[in-house]
Amino acid sequence: MKIETSYLGIPLSSPVILGASDLTTDSDMLKKAEEQGAGAVVYKTLFEEQVQMENFLHDEKMSQYNDIHAEMITLHPDVDHSDIEYYLVQLRKVKESLSIPVIASLNCVNESNWVRYAKMIEETGVDAIELNLYQIPVRFDLDASFIEQRQLEIVAAIRNRVSIPVSVKLSSGYTNILHFAKRLDETGVEGLVLFNAFFQPDIDIWHEKHKRAFNLSHKGDYKESLRYAGMLYGRIKADICSSRGIYHGDDVIKLLLTGSSCVQVVSTVYRHGMERIREINREIADWMQRKEYEQIDQFRGKLSDISLNKNDTLIIYKRAQYIDTLLHSDRLIEDLEW
Repeated sequence: MKIETSYLGIPLSSPVILGASDLTTDSDMLKKAEEQGAGAVVYKTLFEEQVQMENFLHDEKMSQYNDIHAEMITLHPDVDHSDIEYYLVQLRKVKESLSIPVIASLNCVNESNWVRYAKMIEETGVDAIELNLYQIPVRFDLDASFIEQRQLEIVAAIRNRVSIPVSVKLSSGYTNILHFAKRLDETGVEGLVLFNAFFQPDIDIWHEKHKRAFNLSHKGDYKESLRYAGMLYGRIKADICSSRGIYHGDDVIKLLLTGSSCVQVVSTVYRHGMERIREINREIADWMQRKEYEQIDQFRGKLSDISLNKNDTLIIYKRAQYIDTLLHSDRLIEDLEW
């Protein structure tokens, strides 16, 4: 069985990609992901705020000896390195050390920095850039159309300035994700990643203060990705990569059936180790053998909305699914009892 696929025009030996996380900054972990059969890796996201913070610290260190006296031993501020330069060096090293594709991940605030950092990342030799449109609404005076238009302009500007493939990782919080995905597709991006898993705030009630919340996704969280992958497949040119809550081979198979070209995994690797990637690949291959599929393209998109509705037989991805559940609640109870 051949589990090869293609994403962003890049051949992958497996549809399983190790998504961006702290794991993907560890060279040993990345090498292990390659050995376990990952089709590609996404290097940890570079956030503009991360660079800004480093610049603030840099300025502070540069000015720390402004009021020195003549007996000072040295006048050199204790600055280690530029965060952006360090990131780019590490990214280049990762690309040179792996034989599988390496995708960089970027999130910025200002359009000029989006483009500038994207160009700098391209020069490291990576295979593609994933634009992480991670934005939480914090202003009451901006409507959805304004935010979306600004993001579209940023994506278009980057797409026009870099020559390597570009994908966009989205949140599921857009008013009409189908409309926004279609407009992104028109900018010429090669892929869409569905969806981002946000870190949500939390509170320690005993100390009455905010605390960091590291929330891993759970098996089944991929179902929103499944819905929209199934509706977008065949209606946009960009490849679809599904993410969030993908733990086993059967999860991947479902997403491939709805039209995804590949998936990104993170939480399952945190919980079960890098070996899970090999297990997922084996489960996909075993299923394909039982179903007598020789390659993924033979069944990819088979259960997408556009495929099922050729004869207007099913509208499973739309609101009618909710109505169908109500009309067949007895069947649901039987399934739960089983």
